[in-house]
Amino acid sequence: MERRISAFLEAQAAENGAARNTCLAYGRDLMDFAGWLARRGLDFDHAGKADIEAYLVACDAQGLSQATRARRLSAIRQLFRFGYEEGWRADNPALRISGPGRAKRLPGTLATEEVEALLIAARDHGRSPGERLRNLCLVEVLYATGMRVSELVSLPVAAVRGDPRMILVSGKGGKERMVPLSSPARTALTDWLVHRDAVEEEARIARRAAPSRFLFPSAGVAGHLTRQAFHALIKDIAVRAGLSPARVSPHKLRHAFATHLLAGGADLRAIQTLLGHADISTTEIYTHVLDERLKALVLEHHPLARGA
Repeated sequence: MERRISAFLEAQAAENGAARNTCLAYGRDLMDFAGWLARRGLDFDHAGKADIEAYLVACDAQGLSQATRARRLSAIRQLFRFGYEEGWRADNPALRISGPGRAKRLPGTLATEEVEALLIAARDHGRSPGERLRNLCLVEVLYATGMRVSELVSLPVAAVRGDPRMILVSGKGGKERMVPLSSPARTALTDWLVHRDAVEEEARIARRAAPSRFLFPSAGVAGHLTRQAFHALIKDIAVRAGLSPARVSPHKLRHAFATHLLAGGADLRAIQTLLGHADISTTEIYTHVLDERLKALVLEHHPLARGA
């Protein structure tokens, strides 16, 4: 069963461009299923629909969340589909199994005033003028584009040369998309580039150091600011802004980008494209921001609501 899982994960990475963390999650889920089958004298080649359903019942009895059970069934479905396509299964026993589904949780977000407070705090947060320019650029660009934090910290400097109105972002699975830059984000980006390039030039002259290809270079192994470092940084900026650090994260700013656009009347399909969502259903969760606006619209314009 371990060989089956390894072959499946290699195909996911090579053919579908699955990210390393995605493959690791698939591997953990499938190893759990493999262990459950082995304890019953079964394997992937001989397990049937009833065995998969019994496993899901066992997961439920363990108290695993709905999302976890749905994720495990998704991994099992993909494994057996792969087995059928590769020919080591004559059938796909997971084909008609209905799972628990995924509970849609409303994403936490930030009010416009809270984002403004973060931007003001980022402008003054840092041990040096260079750090302050970088910190403001990070927050401005993240809020202006809605990028994932991994996309932001690994952004190539070549993507932002020439004061662009739009920048090309490489997202999950290597899929590319264009995202716009607001005027404040472009200003912050220009100021940071001037400082960044000066520091790079000094390093080239003093130490013959090769120039970094990243917008936010770092001396670490990755060569750029890490997700973990930016996560800690945004918490510090939140404290400086008078906000609870528990409520602020890079992903919350991505949510704020989407919810504020939607509340301002942006088209859901456009937001889907900007966020890089493969499925519109992922983007639809942001429609909760319209509840209050729609309620006010009905109370104001519906004839039976007048005078209420």
